[in-house]
Amino acid sequence: MITFVQGKLIEKTPTYAVIETSGIGYMIHISLNTYAQIAHLEQCLLHTHLSIKEDAHSLYGFFTLEERAFFRLLIAVSGVGANTARLILSSLSPDELTQAILTENVSSIKSVKGIGLKTAQRLIIELKDKIAKGNFSTEKITVSHNRNKDEALSALMILGFPKNSADMVIDKIQKAEGLDLSVEELIKKSLKML
Repeated sequence: MITFVQGKLIEKTPTYAVIETSGIGYMIHISLNTYAQIAHLEQCLLHTHLSIKEDAHSLYGFFTLEERAFFRLLIAVSGVGANTARLILSSLSPDELTQAILTENVSSIKSVKGIGLKTAQRLIIELKDKIAKGNFSTEKITVSHNRNKDEALSALMILGFPKNSADMVIDKIQKAEGLDLSVEELIKKSLKML
């Protein structure tokens, strides 16, 4: 599976981007949220999801890991395909979608073109618990926060702690206290728990 594509932006439109990497141009379907993030860039990295059907192999790209995680949550809902999920993410940011689902705001979700009452209700029913518990969120951590986690994890491993244990402790700390902790804070709090 292709997990990301990084390279030169050859073409960008509100619905797709073409990224050249190693002499190959990848056509990647994107949301309007992603388009807004890459519109001014010449080089970029898109986190991708490969959708394989009988008649097509389609690559969907997202500027953030959080948006890709939401895309994967949405396509797991019965009746929501990849294009519908992309349309939802074009109309609502991940934060707006989270709020709409957690507050059971059917009208906000229904405001997306092509989403009816039943689909909006199904989205809320199937995703509310997952979002509230944060079960999907191993990918929710943004790239900058991932760097903090990676650096803290490396430091703990150098100190002799097993990678799996340190990784679980850091995840627990970030879920409890948020993603804004510095590398130093993560290390100090981890040392108390290991």
